[in-house]
Amino acid sequence: MKDLFHGFKRVCLLTISFLVICGLIYPLVLTGIAQVIFPKQANGSLIEVNGEVVGTELMGQDFNEPYFLKCRPSAVNYNTYTQEEKDNGDYAGVSSGSNNYAPTNPELAKRVEQDIQDFLASNPTVAMDQIPTDLLTASGSGLDPHISVESAKIQLASVAEASGLSMDTLNQIVEHNTTDKVLGIFGEKYVNVIKVNLEIAKEMGLLK
Repeated sequence: MKDLFHGFKRVCLLTISFLVICGLIYPLVLTGIAQVIFPKQANGSLIEVNGEVVGTELMGQDFNEPYFLKCRPSAVNYNTYTQEEKDNGDYAGVSSGSNNYAPTNPELAKRVEQDIQDFLASNPTVAMDQIPTDLLTASGSGLDPHISVESAKIQLASVAEASGLSMDTLNQIVEHNTTDKVLGIFGEKYVNVIKVNLEIAKEMGLLK
């Protein structure tokens, strides 16, 4: 009985020790280090305009204005729903993810075809076979704020017409918000749509 008691005591002490170390000390230390070394990233990479949070560099938004770049398709509408959509029952709460359609699913073909038609209507100078693939495919999270450089630049003619900004200015904005390959060789270059659209808004005088 005595050995059983000591064994039980050791198990309890070990459990409590790991609970304190892994559940309290370790998270607090990492959080403290992150707040000191990477304060912006640790707090969500929030974007502020005139002291007001308008988004984050890590999540896309559903831009409908013709003078803004468009993000990739999103099964969750980037969690930006109108009151009408909420009233119609299209709002399922804040979430992430995709529809996970199989390639043979007719709903996928229907969605892609609609996205093609919408894009061509907004970009009449672009042929269907010129549309970059990532503008027709959703990310796994449905919240990705990034598109390829090709996807950004193919929209610029329509953005220039709607915004009144020159192609040179828009190309500079895109270049300014393009992230290069990791170490120059891994992955692909990509453009942050949120940051591009904020600069477009500033150039148009919509933001100070």
